[in-house]
Amino acid sequence: MKAKLISTILISLLIGLTVQAVTKLEKIKVKGQCDMCENRIETGVKSLDGVASAQWDKSTKSLKVSYDDQKTDMQKIQTSIAMAGHDTEMFSASESGYNKLPDCCQYKRDENRKKNNHHGATESVYKKVEKSGACCNNK
Repeated sequence: MKAKLISTILISLLIGLTVQAVTKLEKIKVKGQCDMCENRIETGVKSLDGVASAQWDKSTKSLKVSYDDQKTDMQKIQTSIAMAGHDTEMFSASESGYNKLPDCCQYKRDENRKKNNHHGATESVYKKVEKSGACCNNK
């Protein structure tokens, strides 16, 4: 009887562990310039289902993102950033998306960046992020 109870508990525990989502923490490079960029990048990423946190560091141009890998993935996260006008390791923002950034947010773009990304994103993430407010002068 005791062995049966232990077996049942172990099986329940194993099933519970396999169903649980895995929270991942990733760090990626994201081009940007100022506090407005930080707000735009973080807001766009945080709006995705499954993202627990996003923190962009303007000095290192790195985004730390924590997310549920059952609900989203790095492709969706980096797509949302590119749709907001910022280049990432995986995707480059479209010219029109980049050109919508305020002047002080327009960073130097890599001439070898990926062009004509066809990642199936919509502009909904970009539209959610307000472009108003004073911009930093820290190019």
